[in-house]
Amino acid sequence: MTLEVRQFPCLSDNYGYLIRCSETGACAAIDTPDAERILAEAEAAGWRITDIWNTHHHWDHAGGNEAIRDATGAKVTAPAAEADKIGHVDLAVRHGDVVRLGNLEAQVIDVGGHTLGHIAYWFETERTAFVGDALFALGCGRLFEGAPAQMQESLSRLRALPPETTIYCAHEYTQANARFALTVDPDNPELKAYAERVDRLRAEDRPTVPTSIAAERAANPFLRWDDPRLRARLGMEDADDVAVFAEVRRRKDAF
Repeated sequence: MTLEVRQFPCLSDNYGYLIRCSETGACAAIDTPDAERILAEAEAAGWRITDIWNTHHHWDHAGGNEAIRDATGAKVTAPAAEADKIGHVDLAVRHGDVVRLGNLEAQVIDVGGHTLGHIAYWFETERTAFVGDALFALGCGRLFEGAPAQMQESLSRLRALPPETTIYCAHEYTQANARFALTVDPDNPELKAYAERVDRLRAEDRPTVPTSIAAERAANPFLRWDDPRLRARLGMEDADDVAVFAEVRRRKDAF
C-alpha cells in the first residue's frame, strides 16, 4: 500500500496537506488552514476528502473544519484534550491510539507544549509523521500553553523516531529559524550546510519542508539539549536537559 502526500501553501506561511491511501482512495486533510484552498487541491488531484485529522485547536489548523465537513461529509479526528475547543469531533484520540485511513495506520503521539493537547500522527510503516506546530525545520512551536518540561518531553518522543522518518510540519519558518539557530550553535557544520541549503531553496521560492528526524537531530538546537557544544555556548554545561531547552526557547522568543 502507498501513502500519497499532496503539499501546498496556504495563508501566509502555512502548509496544507492532503494524504491518501492509494489502495482505497480514503483521503484526509491534515489540519484545515484554508478550506477553499484544500477543497480546490482535492478537486485538482481527483481525491475525495473522507477525513480531517487535526493536530491542535488553533484557528489556522482547525478553522476550516466546518466548511470542509459541510462540503464533503468528512469525519473529524482530533486530540481528545482539545475536542471541546475544536467542536464537532467524531473521533477523539489520545497518545498511543491508532487511527486508520483506508488500509494505512498512524500512531497518535502526544506532543503537547505549543498547546496542551497537541498531537502528531506517525505512519510507522511509511516512516512519515505529521507534527503540526510541535516541531519545525530548525525550530519548534512557541509555548503558548505548555511548560518547557512538557515540550522537551514531547520533542524527545519525536527525536526518538527512526532517523529516516520524514517530518511534515505546518509552517515555512525555516529561514528565520536558521538565522536564530546559528546564534546559539554557530560552529555546527551540519547546521551551516542546512542553512545554506535553505537559503538556496527560498531564493528559488521552493519549500524547505518536509525535513527528516536525522537532519533535525544534527542541526536543530531545540533537539540538541544534550549536545556538549551547544551547552558550552550557552554556558550551561552542568544544567539539566529541560533547563537547556528552556534557555534556547527563551532566546528564540526574544530573537
